[in-house]
Amino acid sequence: MDLVKAEAVDSNEKSLVILQSLICLLREKNILTRADIEELKEKVAERAAHDPFACRSDGVAAAVCEMQGLGDYLGRRYGGRHRRVS
Repeated sequence: MDLVKAEAVDSNEKSLVILQSLICLLREKNILTRADIEELKEKVAERAAHDPFACRSDGVAAAVCEMQGLGDYLGRRYGGRHRRVS
């Protein structure tokens, strides 16, 4: 990819791809468990519910949706035990 095309891509998109890849790699190496992913998913959703910055609500909602999709993908791909609900 040449420099012009790389600069044209939104920095948020680049960050998202890097973070998704990192989460997938950590799950693949069994550093993160399915329970860890579920806990992260809940924390993102909780933050979205209590976000004091209403002006960023679209971004927060997109983050919740993205985390849900990533959690579902990792659950299907790697399986593992669900988090225990206490």
